[in-house]
This record gives sequence, C-alpha cells and structure tokens, in this order.
Amino acid sequence: MKKIFFSVALVVVSAALFAQEKEEEEEKGFKKENLFTGGSVTLSFFNGSTIIGANPIFGYKLANFVDAGVVVNFISTSQRDYLEFDDKVKQTVYGGGVFTRLYPVNFLFLQGQFEHNFIKLKYTPAPASTSYLPYKETIDVNSFLVGGGYCQGRQTGSNTFYYVAILFDVIKNENSPYVNVAVDPNTGRTSVRAQPLIRAGFNIGLFEGGGRRRR
Repeated sequence: MKKIFFSVALVVVSAALFAQEKEEEEEKGFKKENLFTGGSVTLSFFNGSTIIGANPIFGYKLANFVDAGVVVNFISTSQRDYLEFDDKVKQTVYGGGVFTRLYPVNFLFLQGQFEHNFIKLKYTPAPASTSYLPYKETIDVNSFLVGGGYCQGRQTGSNTFYYVAILFDVIKNENSPYVNVAVDPNTGRTSVRAQPLIRAGFNIGLFEGGGRRRR
C-alpha cells in the first residue's frame, strides 16, 4: 500500500515540477482559477437490480496538460430475486483516493488513480427461509486504476468540459469492486479479471475569468 501511494505521489510531484519548467510565461504560485470540481453520477434500475452512485472530484490544474486532485466514491447496489428465492443482496462501496491526468493532446488524457474503499455486504434471505441465514460483512481494499479517456469542450484557460474514461484496476485484488472473480468447478482454482470501469462526467472550473488574461 505504501509503495503504491508513494508511486502515485511521485508521479504527481514530478508532473508539477515538469509543468513549472515548461510554462515559464505563466505566473508562479497558487492560482484559484486553476481549481475545479465535478464528477459523475450512476443510476440504474433493471430486472430487480438498483445501482445508485456518485464520484465527486476536486482538483487543481498544475499545467495545461496536467491535472491532479482527490476523488470520493459512493456506490450502492441492491438486487432482489422476485421470481424464485425472494432473497436480497446489498453492497455499499465508499471511500476515496487521489488521481492525476496527463493530456498528450487537448482532447485525450491518460489517468492514474489510487483508491482505498470500504465495502459493506448484506444478505437478507426470504422471510420464510429456513435454509439461509442473514449475513453481514465489511472489508476494505486498495485499487490502482489506470486508463485513459476522451474530453470535449476542453480549451486553454478553461477547466470546464465533458469527459468519458475507461479504467482498469491493475492490482486485481479479489475483494475489489472493479474485478470479476470466477472459480473453476473442476479444479477449484480462482481467477481474477479486471473489469473495464467506464465513467462519464463533467469538470467544472471554479473562479474562471478571475485570473489575469494573456495578451
């Protein structure tokens, strides 16, 4: 965990130092117009399943091609079998992390994101069930998401735009909410595969227009 955290921190710090060297014409120091917020919302209702989620972010533009910030996660998933067993499973994921985005071109970005999430599992059997008992468990897990994305409306001097990204958890811990765990019925061996995580949302620039304009 410490190695991953320091690796992410090193990437962010290195990007900041490189950005300062490349952009000599810009004023040095903190600029509030570089702050941004935003995030994404998830809603799904299908065949007895309900998914509600939100991923707010808060960040700072280190340079025209580097963003960094923090993210908060909340995803609640519930599923009920109305047709046969009438039991219910609920999973709640909450936590946070840090991220950095690098823009090789204005409309494409690469992203690395370290997260530490808590996962609450709750199983509720059918009211008349005598074969199954209620079950609760809370676990925590680290994830390191790596991927890239596309953004539209991103312009120099503005932090407001729409984006869509696809990310993969490269740690692939079997307790991660971003993996698929399968057990071979013949050998009993467990395989863990990273599932593609697709997130779409908005960046919203704060205090835009408050800085000094270039000539």
